Amino acid sequence: MPTPPRSPAPPRRRPQPSPVRRPAVRPRKPRWGMRVVTTLSVVVLASAGIGHAVVTGLDEDIARVDPFKDMKNRPQAGHGMNVLLVGTDGRDKITPEEKRKYRLGGAPCHCTDTIMIVHISEDRERASVVSLPRDSYAETPAHTDETTGKRHGPHPIKINAAYAEGGPNLTVRTVENMTHVKIDHYLEVDFTSFMKTVDVLGGVEICTAGPLKDSYTGLDLAPGSHKLNGGAALQYVRSRHADGSSDLGRMQRQQRFLAALIEQATSSGVLLNPLKFRDVTHAVLGSVRADKGFGTEELLDLGRAMRNFSPASSEFTTVPIGRMGYVVKGIGSTLKWDDAKSGKLFRALRDDKPLAPHKVRNKALRVDVAPQQIQVQVQNGTATEGLGKRVDSALRGTGFRTTRQPANAPDRTLKRTVVAYDPRWDRSAKSLAAALPGCELRAVKGQGPLMKVLAGADFKQIRRVRADDPRQGEFGAVTGDQEVCP
Repeated sequence: MPTPPRSPAPPRRRPQPSPVRRPAVRPRKPRWGMRVVTTLSVVVLASAGIGHAVVTGLDEDIARVDPFKDMKNRPQAGHGMNVLLVGTDGRDKITPEEKRKYRLGGAPCHCTDTIMIVHISEDRERASVVSLPRDSYAETPAHTDETTGKRHGPHPIKINAAYAEGGPNLTVRTVENMTHVKIDHYLEVDFTSFMKTVDVLGGVEICTAGPLKDSYTGLDLAPGSHKLNGGAALQYVRSRHADGSSDLGRMQRQQRFLAALIEQATSSGVLLNPLKFRDVTHAVLGSVRADKGFGTEELLDLGRAMRNFSPASSEFTTVPIGRMGYVVKGIGSTLKWDDAKSGKLFRALRDDKPLAPHKVRNKALRVDVAPQQIQVQVQNGTATEGLGKRVDSALRGTGFRTTRQPANAPDRTLKRTVVAYDPRWDRSAKSLAAALPGCELRAVKGQGPLMKVLAGADFKQIRRVRADDPRQGEFGAVTGDQEVCP
């Protein structure tokens, strides 16, 4: 039975143990979303105030590493708590049938491109998740190669290679050197438990404005809302060929999924069911490695403090990139961070400041093209005076770039509103049509990018729409409630 809640206490640091070495097994293309989701779900689940007796023994499920061994000259501690999340491979626990069905083959490697900083605010009311792209240009401090035993001086690498050369210790040191953010805890999560976790929660709902299809992962989703089970969710967070945005688009989808999982965990009632809580935590923690200081007591203390946690309490972003395709001799093409913007981002983490403008959840319909990118000419297709001006004003208020000069249509007897468009701009036309429920789409070759709305007698009001990617603010961050289905 749940114990009565008590006042939240900040997570306690414990002495670091000797390292426990385990083989670092890596997939060819690791996916951070699945590991991050499972780890954070433990914190979210703990926020229900589940009794100590139910979660006692979680420490026994967590393998231990010592990522902070012999570390010196570390950044000054800021406010709040910073957790470094690193992903590992766990396909050995997935059945051959599931591997075939969900395209989980591939040779393992010994590196990781799954690196995220999760900042928990000092008041325990906000979680900020910052993704560090796998191909980020980095410079390691001096270290000993874990595989060869050879001593290396500082040198440039891709950030995903730090784990291969020096394990968790070098990964933490490299991230701290690049961000000047002191890491308080280290979590290394296996994605084999991902499907079980999603299934125990009863699936997770995601929404997509356009079709998502990836022949590499087998993902095939039509536009709309979908309740994904574990296997389908795995395909969703792994896909990087569903559109032209590649890894950056994949990271945004993974963040969207994480926000949806948080909403499912906090709204489904599973948090108040000790048996389901036990099933989820054991599914998650069986493939987790962490520093000794992050254990049962820390989960419970943090959980009690975050009892009111919700998607609106979370925010997601990726470190700003200054140069794409930054070529380094012996390394290849890398992503070079924007020094000024990334500096401001990590300073905000150190100062415990929010990254995204926190707004009331926007219930506008998601569309493929932002209204601000669509030019519209409104024409009144009825005998009702002033209708054209009313439609123009309503569309402009929703964000569309109207001409502000509505005119009368040649035909003033239209019963149904029409959106006339050039087929070359069909995505923009569909986004505009979403704001005009019941309208007719009419293709007009050679019309050009300017959309034409012929307001008919059926017009009642404009439906608010917004772009599928709501990222905003200085760091392109988005809050979790903006990522879940409206």
